[in-house]
Amino acid sequence: MIDLVGRRRRICAPLLMPGDEPFQLFTEGDTLYDAMLAAIGRAEDEVAMESYIFADDEVGWRFAEALAAQARAGVRVRLHLDAAGSLFWASRRLDRFLRGNGVDLRWFHRWHWSQPLRYNQRNHRKLLVLDDRLAFLGGFNIHRENSKALFGERRWRDTHVAMAGPLVRQARQAFEALWGRRPWQSDLAAEPHSAVLLPNKSVECQHRLRCIFASMFGSARRHIEVTTPYLVPDEWTLRALEHAALRGVSVRVMVPQKGDIAPVRWIARRIHARLLRGGVQVFGYRPRLLHAKTLTIDGDWVSVGTANMDYRSLFLNHELNLCARAPSLAAALERQFEADLADAEEFEASSAPRQPITDRLLAPLAWAARRWL
Repeated sequence: MIDLVGRRRRICAPLLMPGDEPFQLFTEGDTLYDAMLAAIGRAEDEVAMESYIFADDEVGWRFAEALAAQARAGVRVRLHLDAAGSLFWASRRLDRFLRGNGVDLRWFHRWHWSQPLRYNQRNHRKLLVLDDRLAFLGGFNIHRENSKALFGERRWRDTHVAMAGPLVRQARQAFEALWGRRPWQSDLAAEPHSAVLLPNKSVECQHRLRCIFASMFGSARRHIEVTTPYLVPDEWTLRALEHAALRGVSVRVMVPQKGDIAPVRWIARRIHARLLRGGVQVFGYRPRLLHAKTLTIDGDWVSVGTANMDYRSLFLNHELNLCARAPSLAAALERQFEADLADAEEFEASSAPRQPITDRLLAPLAWAARRWL
């Protein structure tokens, strides 16, 4: 059983009990988008959706038309998009179409000169809630880059999960809280849960995911498998991984071989080298842009959601993760991790390629600014 010690940690810890929940895992965008669109079409009362990126492209318009059709049919449709995440992807034409067809569209934290600092805090969540029946959560944005049919073999590598049961109510609570610009006051202690949805910010704790990740690492006895596109964690999280490896736990971390954000690439070597010295295995995924955010512990505990293993996800942005004791879902995620290993290269400190001089010069600046990357 995962346990957190100390007053501060007890406040942050969710109530997780043994058991399992029915989940469906998605690692291909075309399959996921078809399932989401079909579910939108079956909604009878309400569709509530959040996305960091919602693009003016073939995929975005499929969703826009499905949402608009339901709104015209009398279903309440709310769409919460991040103003920065979709800045170069969406369009005024898409905005006008959605609003003109009855979709209640809201942009999270548009830029305004009177509140410049809030622009740094983003809604990074990707959530779809349909009536009280079904919810989807994970790393997939709404754009063609996730579609094999449209983008080909270079499509992004991502992970999403569909869920039913009590988790749908939790998903709705999470949506309503951010839609209403208020902290999520969860009622997780009201009943036992084998699976919970956790934001990184709640009334109880302002960095709740960081707390539960550290607790999950501390509870590991056999193995930890982490997949993250951005590995820029805080000191507490780094130490939790290192301490697990020192206890004899097999700790394997999957990251992109070459990240898409330059400052993260500049400091990646320092972070990887530290983990390697501590006995953690780090693998670079080669063929595609890695965007999945998953965690498994001992084939038992899992986390799937929107949070990267970095400062921005753990402390700044709004994120949402499924955290569960779910052996069947853990087994599926472990099979995917093994499949990804076949397309990855293990990093070794002694054989790391020499960095370009620009990377070496800029790395100290990026390291100093790592809390804002």
